[in-house]
This record gives sequence, structure tokens and C-alpha cells, in this order.
Amino acid sequence: MRCLKVCLVILFFSLPIFAAQNQERVVLGDEQAETYLPLLGEKRVALFANHSAIVGDKIILSDGTVQYGGFTAENTEDGDPTLIPFGLDASGKPVQYGEHVLDFLLSQGVHVTAIFCPEHGFRGTEDAGAEIKDSVDQKTGVPLLSLYENDSTNAPSAEDMAVFDVLVVDLQDVGLRYYTYYIALFHLMEACAKNGKQVIVFDRPNPNGFYVDGNILDPKYVSNVGKLPVPTVHGLTFGELAQMINGEGWLKSGKNACDLAVIPCKKYTHKTKYSLVRAPSPNIKDMRAVYLYASTCFFENTIVSVGRGTQFPFEVYGSPFFTDTARNDFSFTPQSIPGAVNPPFLGETCHGVDLRSVPVEKIWKEGINLSYLIDAYKSAVAVNRHPAFFGKTLSSGFYWIDYLSGSDSLRKQVVAEISVSKIKKSWKKDIASFKKARKPYLLYSE
Repeated sequence: MRCLKVCLVILFFSLPIFAAQNQERVVLGDEQAETYLPLLGEKRVALFANHSAIVGDKIILSDGTVQYGGFTAENTEDGDPTLIPFGLDASGKPVQYGEHVLDFLLSQGVHVTAIFCPEHGFRGTEDAGAEIKDSVDQKTGVPLLSLYENDSTNAPSAEDMAVFDVLVVDLQDVGLRYYTYYIALFHLMEACAKNGKQVIVFDRPNPNGFYVDGNILDPKYVSNVGKLPVPTVHGLTFGELAQMINGEGWLKSGKNACDLAVIPCKKYTHKTKYSLVRAPSPNIKDMRAVYLYASTCFFENTIVSVGRGTQFPFEVYGSPFFTDTARNDFSFTPQSIPGAVNPPFLGETCHGVDLRSVPVEKIWKEGINLSYLIDAYKSAVAVNRHPAFFGKTLSSGFYWIDYLSGSDSLRKQVVAEISVSKIKKSWKKDIASFKKARKPYLLYSE
């Protein structure tokens, strides 16, 4: 009996990315067929989804055990759960995934006529921003319609809109303004509103849905990494964000112009620490990366690498220009790998900082951690005298970090050596305003 108890404890702490056994698991929107199948009926259905649309986030471990997405273990002995890479179990063996929503809909006789693909493609393997051509799903024969083919607007064509009556959305987002899946959703909602098509969102938890942080996007900095006037970390699920897009009149067609329905999750709140079971995009490889992404993404297109081309992107940062190895005592060398074919500083040794030892509970508590950006800037400028930390200015006159952060304020504050506390204090008014504005669209308690 004593051995059994010990083994159960070890199993619990070694599988923190799966639902804790003593808690009710979250039920996803795509599991509630009894609710949405009557809405689809005989209609022609287009699906906006990718590889992440696994019904119920179901997986099968290497020993045959069935698990589902769920709560991150929050109370381990050291306060820091072991984070297993997506696609593996605690023993390091590959997991199998449950039924994809496309296969499920087809098995139920739903007439799926097209699939819209977001950034990274239907299989989630393409590089960031890569052009993705229209094709056909080899398994089902359903046409794949890319929103990333020779069109900077990422909007569906008139021909694409003619092949369906209702758009079903089932896509795992990570809840950050520069994570582009919501931008594709916005364009699809715009097109559906214009063409009289219904949109049904099968809602999923936001793994960063337990807090709101960052400034609100300045309209001058709208780009393909920032579309809506929301904070960097908005805390909304896809369903809630779709309702806000519709209700706030952000669509050109006007307020509530989109015929929108949301199938909410069950047993989910904005305090839930929901863990994913599959990489939402190729460079988000575990839950630590999901949490750190809000802080480390600001390094993109600066002289600092975030580890693209390694097995731990967004969990480290470093640069060939950092020669003070006492200050930057970790090194890595980006290589060409799937999902990062031509990463920044390919083949160059980068010296920097490894964030994989930072306790997850500390990351949760801090939210966006600007000390990484500020310390790296000091390493580059104060120590190495590098004149172009933020990279090159774009044709607009702005830097890429301006688009990521939503204005030029953060860049200027870093240069002016404003403290982390003062920068974050400057966001408080925006955050309070946004929380008030989003309240009518919340589907889950705070």
C-alpha cells in the first residue's frame, strides 16, 4: 500500500500538464456536439482550424492511458511543476492524439466544404509569416484555403466565401496580441459579416487567461502582429474576443454585424491554469514557453535571439554581440530545424540567459517581465556599446518592437532607463479601462 501511494504521488507530479485527477476537467466547446450539430444541419460548413483542434484535447499516453488537457499542477513540493514538451509523456515517449474536429464533423455527416488555414498552416509546421498555398487535405479531400498566400491582408477571397454558409472556428490561441490567429479570425468575421455568413466558435480556454497586462495598441501601430485595441495580454478566450470584436463595432460592417454564436467551455473560469496538450505553433514547445512568450517576444527582430532554431525557443535569449559572459553565462547556437528553417543568427554562438529555471509560479505572478528586455539592452549598449539594439527601422519609420508593444513608448522608456515598476505603472490606466470594456463579453467568471 505504501508503494502504491508513493507511485501515485510520483505520477501526479510527473504529469502536471494534464488534468489533476481530483479536479473536474474543463469541457471544450468542440465536445458539445448535442449543442452545435443542430445549428449546422444541412448547411455547407467551412472550418477555421489547424492541428490544435483535437476534440476535448484528448491524448493517449504510451501506456494506453487516456488523458485530457486541463489544470497545471500548482502545488508541487518546490512550487515549480515539471513541464513536459508537447507531444511527449512523462517517460519521454510520444503520445497519440484524439480525434480531430474535422474528422469528427465528417463522421457526423456535416457537409464540410473548406478549411481556412491560419499562420503556420493546417498542420502547424510552417515558419512564422511563411507563405502558405491553397491545397487539399490528403486524408479527407477537403480543400485547404490559406489566409497566407500572396495577400498581405490575410482576408478570404470572394471565391472562398462562396463555398460555405457557416464558419466553424476551433483553434487554440495563447491570448497575446501579437499571436496572429485572432487577426485571421477578425478578417474572417469581417468577411462573414459582409457576406451574410454565420460564425460559430467552439470555445477553448486561454492558457494566459488568468491575467491582463500591457498597454493598449495605438491605432498608428496596427500591423500583422497587432490588429485590435487590446492590451498585450488580453485574458480573453477566442469566443469572448469574438463577442468583443462584434459588440464593440470593430468590424467595418458595424456593431453586431456578424451573426455570431459561441459554444462556451464548461467548468472553466479566468482563474483556471489550463494546460495545452499540443504545440499551438512550431516554436511554442511547452507550457513554460506559453507563459514566457509574453515577455520574450519583444526581442524579435532586435540583435537578440529568442532561441528560434533550438529546442527551447522563447525560454532563453542571447546574442553574438554579448561578450560579457559573466553577465550572460548561457550559450546556444541556432540551427536550421522544422519551424525555424532560417532562424536569426543561424550557426552563430549566442551568449545570454536561460529562463528554464525560473519557477512557473514566479512567471505567473510577474506577468510581462520587462527586466529581460532592459537587462539585455544594458548588455548591448552599456557593456558592448552596440548602437542598434532594436534592429533596423522599417519603411514606416518605426521599429518592429513598436509594433509588438503597440506603440513607441516601451522602446523609448527602455532607452531612457525607466524602471520596470514605472513602465508597468504607466499601463494601469489602460488595463483598468480595458477590463471595464470587456466585462459585457465575458463568458466565464473572473
